[in-house]
Amino acid sequence: MEGTTDAFQLADVETSPLVLPQRRSTLRSTIVIPARLASTRLPRKLLLRETGKSLLQHTYESASRAKLPAGVCVAADCEEIAAEVRSFCGQVVLTDPNCASGSDRVAEVARQLPDVDVLINVQGDEPEISAEAIDLAHRLLEENPDAVMSTLATPIRSREKLNDPSCVKAVFDARGRAIYFSRAPIPFARTWDDRLLTANPAVYHQHIGLYAYRREFLLKLATLPQAAMEKVESLEQLRVLDAGYTILVGVIDEPTIGIDTPEDYRAFVERWRGR
Repeated sequence: MEGTTDAFQLADVETSPLVLPQRRSTLRSTIVIPARLASTRLPRKLLLRETGKSLLQHTYESASRAKLPAGVCVAADCEEIAAEVRSFCGQVVLTDPNCASGSDRVAEVARQLPDVDVLINVQGDEPEISAEAIDLAHRLLEENPDAVMSTLATPIRSREKLNDPSCVKAVFDARGRAIYFSRAPIPFARTWDDRLLTANPAVYHQHIGLYAYRREFLLKLATLPQAAMEKVESLEQLRVLDAGYTILVGVIDEPTIGIDTPEDYRAFVERWRGR
């Protein structure tokens, strides 16, 4: 996406509204990357730069290739993250360091964008996020006006992944409307058959943590009460389903690979150097 460094005008983020250029779409969307310096398993991971670029810059540049959103902005929790974004001429807004979640951080940016219809939340540790995946999340809301959110999923093809509680499973109906998200292997096979993992269409899907929100709903999300099943599973998207809203799920062929551990980062660096 050419010219993304001009997508926002941020002379004074506290008093001046963010301004986005026009793009050809019935919905006006922008990408927001919530970025927090602290991380438990891989300290300060967004600033790692063994490739010559920070992990955050890789994510920003990958997100910028999407064609439908009007621009990209980082919602930073501290000046150190903000300075890193400015160093590669990216757009950044400083947000409350005490935000409870990434969606709350994205909502802070949404309040400065009254003319934007959709905010697309891309995780800062997704350096290989595809432009096609982001555009799909946009199109799902463009084509389905009754849905307040969209997200993505990819087929699960291994028993190890299916049984891993850190791999969140998504179940949705034939129209792509989410039914449930769980850390458990669902749907549960009463009688196991390995062919369930090779079926086409796929039986099992891994949830990909990319979200597109309609602006009005995003600003309302924090006011919704926590759902009982959300507390049990520790999955915020269950609050949306419990409140009776529609989440659309788009299927992509390959998972985006988040960087959570030193091993994840080393593997990413090796892939990057091999290109």
